[in-house]
Amino acid sequence: MRILAAGWHGQIARAFMQTAPGRSDIAAFAIGRPGLDICNPRGIERAMGDIKPDVLINLAGYTGVDEAESEPDLAFSLNSTGAWLLAEAAAQRNVPIIHVSTCYVFDGHKPSAYEETDAAHPSTTYGRSRLAGEIAVQAANAKHIILRTGWIYSPYGRCFVSNILQRAQLGQKLRIVNDQYGSPTYAPHLVVAILAVALKVTTARRDEAPWGIYHVAGAGTASWFDVACEVLFASKALAAFTASLEPIPLVQYPIRPNRSPNSMLDCSKLKAALDVELPAWRTGVRECVERLLAP
Repeated sequence: MRILAAGWHGQIARAFMQTAPGRSDIAAFAIGRPGLDICNPRGIERAMGDIKPDVLINLAGYTGVDEAESEPDLAFSLNSTGAWLLAEAAAQRNVPIIHVSTCYVFDGHKPSAYEETDAAHPSTTYGRSRLAGEIAVQAANAKHIILRTGWIYSPYGRCFVSNILQRAQLGQKLRIVNDQYGSPTYAPHLVVAILAVALKVTTARRDEAPWGIYHVAGAGTASWFDVACEVLFASKALAAFTASLEPIPLVQYPIRPNRSPNSMLDCSKLKAALDVELPAWRTGVRECVERLLAP
């Protein structure tokens, strides 16, 4: 199976580049800007023609949840227009697209985990741009899988886990939100799931391909405070630093406007339809901490 992944800068894209090339059943190619600008139709067509993929995976896009409030045009350009152009180019070659979206398409007021049938009603510019991307992909390419995920962390670049470790090493007191809940997702685990989905859709009979929207995230749910506690617990055997944790309510956190109190995702549909599920989020945190603290 030949895979073209759009994007190479984000956490998921970097995890893809670390994971996919090691698979003997996959020929994987990741191209990001300037080689592949998802808002440039000619660049997309050139990449599609050079790689001739069996499936296109969109890992590109605007990921600044807070920054999108002041850069709405850029967020919509990358997350909606870019998604449309990728899906359309894939459709012209009869190639399916796997498009990664977000839990922030929901407003966060549901008291339990969100299912795919729940109405999307984003409360942030970022969420609205991602929802527009979902709608664009569905309209442009009938052969689509949209994977909503959230609370991504990885050993690549800055994320919540690396931030906690860095602040703990500096001996800072950590005040962490304990009333905002989600489904923490380790990027390398997510990539394994995406590759499994890609194999399923490219080998399924045309009339049995499970096109549609699915949720995919680390198994279990947690607050940010829970994640921070797990990070420090996992680091005890690997580092000599200690840190104090103080749980605080979301209203005391000075930034992050309109953040959803509930970003939990029910991933049972993906398990039932494609037999794909991620390990527990705690497993991902421990693996991430080990890699970040490795000598």
